[in-house]
Amino acid sequence: MSTMTAANRRWLARAAAGFGLLLAALGMLLGPAGPASAHAVLVGSTPANGSVLPSAPTEVVLIFSESVNQVPDKIRVLGPDGSRVDRGQPKFSGTTVTIAVDGSAPQGTFLVSYRVISADSHPVAGGLTYSVGAPSTPPTDDANATRVDATVSAAVSVAKYLGYAGLVLLIGPVLVLSLLWPRRLPRRGPARLVWTGLGLVTVATVAGLWLQMPYTNGGGLFDVTGSELQDVLASTFGAVHLVRLGVLLAAAILLRPLLEGRAGRSDNILLAVLLAAGLATWPLAGHAAAAAVPAVSVVVDVVHLAAMAVWLGGLVMLVGFLLRQTDERELGAILPIWSRWAATAVSALVLAGTVQGLLEIGTPKALLDTTYGRLLLAKIGLLAVALVAAAYARQLVRRRVAADAAALSGHGPSTDEPAADLPTEEPTAEAAGVAGRRWLRRSVWVELTVTAVILAVSATLVQTTPARTAVANSATGGRQGPFTASATSSLYRLEVQIDPAQVGNNTIHLYAYTPDNQPQRVVEWKATAALPDKGVEPVDIPLLPLVDYHATGEISLPTAGQWQLKFTLRTSDIDQATVTTTVPIK
Repeated sequence: MSTMTAANRRWLARAAAGFGLLLAALGMLLGPAGPASAHAVLVGSTPANGSVLPSAPTEVVLIFSESVNQVPDKIRVLGPDGSRVDRGQPKFSGTTVTIAVDGSAPQGTFLVSYRVISADSHPVAGGLTYSVGAPSTPPTDDANATRVDATVSAAVSVAKYLGYAGLVLLIGPVLVLSLLWPRRLPRRGPARLVWTGLGLVTVATVAGLWLQMPYTNGGGLFDVTGSELQDVLASTFGAVHLVRLGVLLAAAILLRPLLEGRAGRSDNILLAVLLAAGLATWPLAGHAAAAAVPAVSVVVDVVHLAAMAVWLGGLVMLVGFLLRQTDERELGAILPIWSRWAATAVSALVLAGTVQGLLEIGTPKALLDTTYGRLLLAKIGLLAVALVAAAYARQLVRRRVAADAAALSGHGPSTDEPAADLPTEEPTAEAAGVAGRRWLRRSVWVELTVTAVILAVSATLVQTTPARTAVANSATGGRQGPFTASATSSLYRLEVQIDPAQVGNNTIHLYAYTPDNQPQRVVEWKATAALPDKGVEPVDIPLLPLVDYHATGEISLPTAGQWQLKFTLRTSDIDQATVTTTVPIK
């Protein structure tokens, strides 16, 4: 039986280290799961959370930061005795959800629990209470619409990680095989790598479709129904994933001639187009599609993914095959080209990441004050380490090219600047080449080690509420919604919401009800805001009627203080009344 060589032992040690790193990265994804993270957040409600009303409302209104969609039977209003008082199906209109409730329900504390889907396919779950007459012991929701299954949450992150890993093993190797692979070398090893990558992306895509069902409804891994599958497939998320599966199938057909070394130029171009289309499905099913500037965010995300896959996939090919199988002449031709590719990919990665960060962070303060910002800082730090290793590898390549050029000119290697970390004695050309390969391989391993962890951070990052949304949600000073007040006249009762009730731009929502708590038709709305203590005279607030009993407006309040808001509502040709409320602006 032959003994294992030192080279084989080193290779097995590095493979074991890589496997251990993969387990560590997966450990990051499988860590303690928090509440479901989402792009949209609840920014207000009528009645407001914790409010006490003199009489029961006929509807509950939830206002989110961005458009949301329904999860069947996951919005419930429970009365003080635990019975459901919501009536019919909730009405969804962009960011607003209106729930009809029984106005004759007994007095006490009511519970509103909700679970909806944001525009970026993440669930938004939570609850709030309000009381009629006087508070009582809050009811509990046995359906637990707000729960988050930790196993499902972790599985979603793992599926995303496997999808990213599959992209690395698919795109980078395909590019190297198409343009850099020496003809004399066999393609069996790289072909296995490519098929593994294709398989990982396929598994991750199918898993994503399956997991979206329990992720949406809050159940376990197998708490799914046929109707839920139909809902997922009919959604934007489902359509994008079905397109990705179609792209993968078409790509599989075109990959075979490439992996066998008989692909033509048209085959390669069509394969590149397919892979680009497949890459676009990631941002279209995530945060980018619901960002402030979706077109820019989607393009930036595609560039970011493509640069990552080219860089890391090329590194895998370099350390796994090219540095071990090519001769000096082949490697001397390949390395300078790969070095330029890597530099371009890294530059695109950094540029796209910067734009992405600016779009999702919003303010420098959010980097430290939000989970998203801190994860992004960790990713930047890890990327810096990888870039140092990449710069060292690029330096080795440049010195090798310089040495080859000197050898061709007949002058031999330059003695002015010895290669870093290489023997300073006069080695043979073969020994110097072996040493150079060894140090280059080590630097590439460092890059791969760090970037494997970066992929895990990225998989967690896409499940985290973007910083700009988290900051906007906390801008209300920790309240579960905007400032809410109620004013009553002989003609109507007016519910007033001011968001965020702080210096600067504020949004006003007005809801008018009859004395018996039915929606009140309003013919004309007028409003003014004044701050008498500081000499600010009344200024008009432009109002836009949304429905007969609901109007909204925008006003900039330049200074803090007790602002007096006056509202005049005309309910018929001759009937009108004016009410006043005081709003503390911080």
